[in-house]
Amino acid sequence: MDTVKVTVNGISVEVPKKSTILDAAQTAGIRIPTLCYLKDINAIGACRMCLVEVKGMRGRVAACVQPVRDGMEILTNTPELRRARKMTLELLLSNHRTDCLSCARNTNCELQALCREYEVDQYKFGRHDLEPDIDDSCVHLVRDNSKCILCRRCIAVCSKNQYVSVIGANERGYDTHIASAFDLPLSETACVNCGQCVAVCPTGALTEKNDTGKVWDALNDPDKHVVVGPAPSVRAQLGECFGMPIGTNVEGKMIAALRRLGFDKVFDVDTAADLTIMEEGTELLERIENGGKLPMITSCSPGWIKFCEHYYPDMLDNLSSCKSPQQMFGAIVKTYYAEKMGIDPKDIFVVSVMPCTAKKFEIGRPDQSAAGVPDVDCSITTRELADMIKSAGIDFVNLPDEQCDPVFGVASGAGHIFGVTGGVMEAALRTVVEVVTGKPAEKLEYHDVRGFEGIKEAEYNLNGKIIRVAVTSGLANAKHLLDMVKSGEKEYTFIEVMACPGGCINGGGQPHQDGATRNYKDIRALRAKALYSEDEAMTLRKSHDNPVIKELYDTYLGKPGGHKSHELLHTTYVARSIY
Repeated sequence: MDTVKVTVNGISVEVPKKSTILDAAQTAGIRIPTLCYLKDINAIGACRMCLVEVKGMRGRVAACVQPVRDGMEILTNTPELRRARKMTLELLLSNHRTDCLSCARNTNCELQALCREYEVDQYKFGRHDLEPDIDDSCVHLVRDNSKCILCRRCIAVCSKNQYVSVIGANERGYDTHIASAFDLPLSETACVNCGQCVAVCPTGALTEKNDTGKVWDALNDPDKHVVVGPAPSVRAQLGECFGMPIGTNVEGKMIAALRRLGFDKVFDVDTAADLTIMEEGTELLERIENGGKLPMITSCSPGWIKFCEHYYPDMLDNLSSCKSPQQMFGAIVKTYYAEKMGIDPKDIFVVSVMPCTAKKFEIGRPDQSAAGVPDVDCSITTRELADMIKSAGIDFVNLPDEQCDPVFGVASGAGHIFGVTGGVMEAALRTVVEVVTGKPAEKLEYHDVRGFEGIKEAEYNLNGKIIRVAVTSGLANAKHLLDMVKSGEKEYTFIEVMACPGGCINGGGQPHQDGATRNYKDIRALRAKALYSEDEAMTLRKSHDNPVIKELYDTYLGKPGGHKSHELLHTTYVARSIY
């Protein structure tokens, strides 16, 4: 690899030839402030916070887009640069509604952090008189353009990672604002509710719609039996909200915190992930044996499902008819568990804790009411759960480890890895291989479907039958994969799609990490490691070996893919317009 030598504030470093000044500074252990830059997604030099001086070059240059050259001498922290950055922040605040104390991003806002660092007077320059400019038409997020700094991160991630491109910069000059085409409400576009825009927003301009009030009301209602279930990935991210290292598995503390919040039962959606594998694996085998529609495509990710309904309605028959683990969890709680406990389903309030803002949309989809009432009553994000824990004064970091309640609190390692791209595929393979061959699998790890490449492919010989599989995450990658399938360029038996790049560990509802952390730490790998490590340490690693799932079929459902399973655990889809 060709390299060049540069100096940053007198520190000599050697970096790849195609590096930018921002990369070189990072190598030298020097942080250059940014607000708009996201590596490989948004390098536009728009915010002007990363301006630096280069010996021999006239004027200042944007470090995020300026390539290095051999012998370059760079200064990043001169008095003139500090004054320029302070002025930039003052100008941003002059058009920014500064209700910081009541803002959802207070103490976790990149603009606020830089203003503190550069000693900007919020009360001198902030617009306390600016009226909110809100679009809250969607069930999953709220946009307040009075807090937008036009960094365009949301536009970039919606376009480059997710393909949908339902937002952009409207008008020009002082009137520039981020919105949908023709300033339509976001709910009237082909938005897929993935929340990736919320995850990368540096301020409070984009936030998930806060549903914690509904949960508090249920917890305080003596007539409600309130059940909660966290998703597989939440345990690997929740600790970040309390200052713990990225990728810390806090499963035991999470369960303890949920009990202290007052939930009547703390269950685990990972158990429903095992149930999903039983139904989805059975459906796949039936399609293979009976000439059903192939490739079959997983249905766990509601952002992906809505994307398919908008952009690939001709492939809806390829989708597995299985509900997602969240919805299966709610369906079983309000049927099997309700009957077992003698509780009217109407009196059960099911709360899911998800990495995903699209789950807020999913709970309101049609055909998601196994007991005649919604399977899930409220879905909150990892961030919302953290806010509830803090609001309740719970000392999360020092909590003891506790275990889920019985009945729906036992999961396999296969269920745990659902939270990372390739996890659903790997969990399915662990079961399908043993069902087809009739003997224990020689290996349980399927490394071919792991990792964060845009598209991963593998094929397996099961008793003479070749099974071709593909795994993708991020909807731009999904589009590329589906286009190859439709053109006949690729032929698969089974495809896993997750809407968010990297899977649920990088979901739109996961803890915020600032741009610098996103740019120079492999957040997805750190979070994924927590789930894979948990799986590797378990003795129960296959969904079909889960004793809870066995009892559920033996005493209630009958058999995977049977009549009762279809009645409770399967769903339908609807073609949607992209206009």
